[in-house]
Amino acid sequence: MPTRSAAPITGAFRGSDRPIARAEAPAHVDVLIVGAGLSGISAAWHLQRAMPDQSYAIVEARAAMGGTWDLFRYPGIRSDSDMYTLGYRFRPWREAKAIADGPSIKRYIEETARDAGIDRRIRFQHRLVRAEWSSSAARWTVTLAVGPDAHEEVMTCGFVFNCSGYYDYRTGYTPTWEGMERYRGRVVHPQQWPADLDYAGKRVLVIGSGATAVTLVPAMASGPGAAATVTMLQRSPTYIASLPTEDWLANGVHRVLPARVAHPLIRWKNISRSMFYFWLARTYPGVFKRGLRTEAVRELGPSYPVDEHFSPHYNPWDERLCIVPDGNLFHVLRDGRAKIVTDTIARFTETGVELASGARIEADVIVTATGLRMSILTGVELVVDGEPVELSRQFVYKGLMLSSLPNFAMAVGYTNASWTLKSDLIAQYVCRLLRYMRAQGYAQVTPRAEPGMPARSVFDFTSGYVRRAESMLPKQGPARPWRIYQNYVKDLLVLRYGSLADPALEFRPREMA
Repeated sequence: MPTRSAAPITGAFRGSDRPIARAEAPAHVDVLIVGAGLSGISAAWHLQRAMPDQSYAIVEARAAMGGTWDLFRYPGIRSDSDMYTLGYRFRPWREAKAIADGPSIKRYIEETARDAGIDRRIRFQHRLVRAEWSSSAARWTVTLAVGPDAHEEVMTCGFVFNCSGYYDYRTGYTPTWEGMERYRGRVVHPQQWPADLDYAGKRVLVIGSGATAVTLVPAMASGPGAAATVTMLQRSPTYIASLPTEDWLANGVHRVLPARVAHPLIRWKNISRSMFYFWLARTYPGVFKRGLRTEAVRELGPSYPVDEHFSPHYNPWDERLCIVPDGNLFHVLRDGRAKIVTDTIARFTETGVELASGARIEADVIVTATGLRMSILTGVELVVDGEPVELSRQFVYKGLMLSSLPNFAMAVGYTNASWTLKSDLIAQYVCRLLRYMRAQGYAQVTPRAEPGMPARSVFDFTSGYVRRAESMLPKQGPARPWRIYQNYVKDLLVLRYGSLADPALEFRPREMA
C-alpha cells in the first residue's frame, strides 16, 4: 500500500448534527493516545491538565467517539455499574439515574471531549496496525490504516498510550452449532445489532446468560414493539443481583450539599460498597450466595425454580456478577413475558433449536449473546529495535505497562468495579511518569521483569472469553509490581502517590538514547 503523510480529516458525530472540528494531525506528537472512548478522553484530559505543553493526538479506528458506548446498539444497552464511579472524577455525573442507558453515556463522553477541546485532537477512522520503537531515536514510528480504503499513514511519537480496551470491536464470539445453516430465521450478535431488525410480536431466543443477555431479555420483552415471547437459553446459570436505577441517597445528598462536597461523598460511598461486596463474595462465598438466592426468591416467589436457573456451579466473582436495574429481569420472568431455560443446544433446526434434553424452542429471531473476543492490541505489530514483541511473553507492570516495551502504557479498568476508576488512576500515573522523566532528563522508560518469574493469567476469572484468549494475553507475576490486585484503594496509593523510582523500571537519559 502507498504510504502517505498524515492528513486532517473531517466528519460528523454519529447521532449528532454537530460537525467534528478539524484535527491538527501533526507528523510527530509527544504522546499518541489510541482510542477515543471513556479511557481515551480521560487520558487526554489528564494530559492537558498536567502537561499543557505536551503535544498529543488521539487516533480512533471508528468514525465516532464513545468506544463501547458508540459500538453497541442493542435494545436496553446500559451501564452495569453506577455512573458515580463509571463517570469521571473530574466531571461528576449529574443525571438522576445511577444506572444509565448507552446513549446518555455516549453523550456524556462527547460533552466532556467538546468542553475540554479534546475533540479537536481526534483523528477518526485511524486504526493502529504497527508500532516500531527505536532506542537510538527514543521514539515510536506508528503505521495507521486510514479511512474506508485503509490506506497507510505514518507518524511518530515519544510515548504510546493505548486506551482501546480489551476486546475486539470488529467481531464478537459466536460458537458453531450443528445445523446452523438449516435455520430459516434471523441470527444476530448483539455486537453487530442490525438497525432494521423488527422483533415486535415475534418469538425471540436469546442464547447466553451474561451481562448482555440479562440486559436484552427485559428490554425485548417490554414496552412498545415487544416480542411475543422471549426465552433466555443458558448453558449454566449466572449470579444476578438487583441494583436501583436511581440512588436515592445520592440524589438526597445532591439536594442538600454543594456538588464539590456531594460528589466525593457519593463516589466513595459507592466505591466502598463495591469493595465490601467483592471482599464478602471472595471471603464468605456461602454467605454471599445465600443472600443472592434470598433476593431471587423474594423477587420470583417460592414456587419458581430458583436453584435450577440462578445457582451457578462456581463461586461468586469467579466470573463477573451481573446487575439488573430495579430487578427488571426478575419482573419479566415473574409475569410471564420471558422465561429461562437451562440446557445445552444439541442442534439448530429449520425453526429454532433442539436441546440436549430433547426439548425444542421455536424462534423467529435468535440472538447469540455468547460473548466477546478478548483483544489487547490484537492485529497490531509491535517491534522494539528491530525485534518483534510477542505480547503473551510479557508481564504487566502495575496493571498498565508491559515488560520490554519502552514508553508504552495501556488503560485497562477493573473487572470487579467501574472501569473508569482504574483508567483514571492509570492516566494520572502516566502523567506523573512523563513529568518525572522530563524533570530527570530521561527519554526512555522500560519495565524489566526478573528472568524466570512465575507467570499466571492476567485476569483472575474463569469466564469463557478469558479462557479462549489466555494464550494470547500478557501475564501477571506473583507479587507487586507485577501483580494485579483489582483493589481501588491499593491502586490509589500506588498509582497516585507511590514512588516512581522503581528498580523494575529501566530509565535511560537523553544522552544515552
